[in-house]
Amino acid sequence: MKRSKAVFAALALTMTLAGASGAASAAGTGGQPSVSAESDPQTANAVADYNAGNLGVARTEFQSAAAHGNRLAQFNYAMMLLNGEGGAADVSEGRKWLHKAADANMSHAQYVYGKMFDDGDFVDRNPVEAHQWFLKAAKQGHVQAELALANQFLDGRGTGRDNKQAFYWYKKAAEGGDMTAQYVTGSFYERGGDGVPKNLNVARAYYAAAAAQGDPVARLKFQQLSAQLMKNAPAQPQ
Repeated sequence: MKRSKAVFAALALTMTLAGASGAASAAGTGGQPSVSAESDPQTANAVADYNAGNLGVARTEFQSAAAHGNRLAQFNYAMMLLNGEGGAADVSEGRKWLHKAADANMSHAQYVYGKMFDDGDFVDRNPVEAHQWFLKAAKQGHVQAELALANQFLDGRGTGRDNKQAFYWYKKAAEGGDMTAQYVTGSFYERGGDGVPKNLNVARAYYAAAAAQGDPVARLKFQQLSAQLMKNAPAQPQ
């Protein structure tokens, strides 16, 4: 079991505190309910205090709202406990509140809880447990969970190896805009097999999508396939 603050620092309060300094302001994406849909006045105050740097006050407010069943507050309180923000770290309590938010069907909490078990952060590593939580979140359209689930199926980690299921979830994540999933989906179409028809035009389109997000290998693959398709194109009548 690792106590990796670095991993959870990257996850802390992301996709939940819109506009938080250093946190993603994309609440409502990745299958997540929006802040407005989740927040009661106390949780909204906690978000404002967190943004203002009043971490001790925010932690107390999140704790109170979490105790009243607000799953956004439960998740954020868990992250503050695990990271030691606004007070001493408390891993046991952090795990408890994260589990509560995940049990309340909050997709991002399910993803983070699964990642905890997949990586062995703050708990003993358990890919099977991770798989169950990734699946719950992925079924709600959480893009990061879709990618994590695809990786598990491809590697046979936490579940049986299943390339067809891996492709299904990579394609889902690709459609959700994940750059890595777009590249991998393109590679499935390029080679074909595992129930995926070989289609260089479709592969090229996925490589283009990944390249547009800055993937240099995808850009190279896009260029190679473009040249190959042009070479193989039938000559136009004069």
